[in-house]
Amino acid sequence: MSIKIYHNPRCKKSRAGKQFLEDNNIDFEVVEYIKEPFTEEALKKLLLKLNLQPHEIIRTQEEVVKRNFKNKSFTGEEWIKIMIENPRIIQRPIVEGHYKAVIGDPVDNINKVL
Repeated sequence: MSIKIYHNPRCKKSRAGKQFLEDNNIDFEVVEYIKEPFTEEALKKLLLKLNLQPHEIIRTQEEVVKRNFKNKSFTGEEWIKIMIENPRIIQRPIVEGHYKAVIGDPVDNINKVL
């Protein structure tokens, strides 16, 4: 099975998710989505696996969200474009399996993909 973790090494929760996979001897691929931004198609596929709407994976506590997007209404398509332009606002880590993906916070959520 192919597991991917969408990871930001500067994030404590993301590092904890990566450590969880390592501690459980899971083979996985690391995608640093800040350095390798999502394409629109890839983000849409990931949202389907997450079974979430775009606004549900936004980190509302991020300063850029508070400053530019709080209390504003956007369509799903608009949120996708906003996330591609501002990848730091995407929840992390996201762990993706073949058919399903989860937000790995708390890390126990990762078990749902394994």
